[in-house]
Amino acid sequence: MKLIYVVEDHQVIREGVRRYLELAGYKVLGFGNIASVREAFRITKADLLIQDVMLPDGDGFEFVKKLRETVDIPVIFMTARIAEEDRIHGFELGADDYISKPFSPKELVLRVQAIFRRIDGGREADTGHRHRFKAESGILCFDEIEHKVTVNDEPLSLTAAEWRILGLLIENSSRILPRSEILKKCFDYSSESYERIADTHIKNLRAKLGPYPWIETVRGYGYRFIGYPVEESSL
Repeated sequence: MKLIYVVEDHQVIREGVRRYLELAGYKVLGFGNIASVREAFRITKADLLIQDVMLPDGDGFEFVKKLRETVDIPVIFMTARIAEEDRIHGFELGADDYISKPFSPKELVLRVQAIFRRIDGGREADTGHRHRFKAESGILCFDEIEHKVTVNDEPLSLTAAEWRILGLLIENSSRILPRSEILKKCFDYSSESYERIADTHIKNLRAKLGPYPWIETVRGYGYRFIGYPVEESSL
């Protein structure tokens, strides 16, 4: 049973979300502030975090930013902050989704289910191979066995969303991927208004991959992975 942490200071909202998620088959723990969920993470890592932003003891964005340094977990921001810059900031922090209040609890459940489908489906799709790619002086290893990525033997800490995007680009390295396809296959989004989300994740991914441009921007269309596969013997 998947464990979900819900951080929301409004008790009615928190309990409503908890009940809907439990009816959908999840184990849910609710928290009214950052201090309590921070303590919970010291004891048990959840499978997903649903995080409010404006809380009595701190900012949810800052909490998730700090949490990401040590914990790899999918995150949904659930907040009344609906401005585009807030939404983009949430995705810059590696959020898997962002839902604005007021919202339908049924919609939230569907989004949670979609995230777990993507994560579990991606694991099932792994072929159990270690893929290596070369680009100029760089060697990138996309390891499906241990679920990790290295560049020149240096391990990278990728979010679940970044792993999915990089995997999709590698899988389709022979062609250009439009933003719309990245959104659909990695996030179940189809609206053009979300295309900046793809750009934000690509920006974060590039920063982690290092100075060599493993991901090429094709202006006005999308992105393409530009490393080429190499065998162990040719490294």
